[in-house]
Amino acid sequence: VHLVESGGGLVQPGGSLRLSCATSGLYFRNYAMSWYRQAPGKERELVATMASADGSGMTNMTQYADSVKGRFSISRDNTKNTVYLQMNNLKPEDTAVYYCNARRAQLGLDYWGQGTQVTVSS
Repeated sequence: VHLVESGGGLVQPGGSLRLSCATSGLYFRNYAMSWYRQAPGKERELVATMASADGSGMTNMTQYADSVKGRFSISRDNTKNTVYLQMNNLKPEDTAVYYCNARRAQLGLDYWGQGTQVTVSS
């Protein structure tokens, strides 16, 4: 199983970035996909989650950390096995390494990408 993030970089406050996480080796539709981030000296925190696309009652439901609600949007393309994080109105406190996570809780399966750096600075 591989999860590969891309799209990070340096952006000014108020700017936007779109992160991508391309997956392989798993049945993408059956996994809940999430973005986490970890800033220097801080614990890893959940940014956004999208439920699996397996046709259950929770299909594609989303949740966001309070700090990013209204600014970030998670989406998935099940034809490309890819999850995205659109980040708008970025703030310096959004600076962190962003990690992609694929989880199938019923089977105890949990996979992580290598992370991509996002730096918000003028």
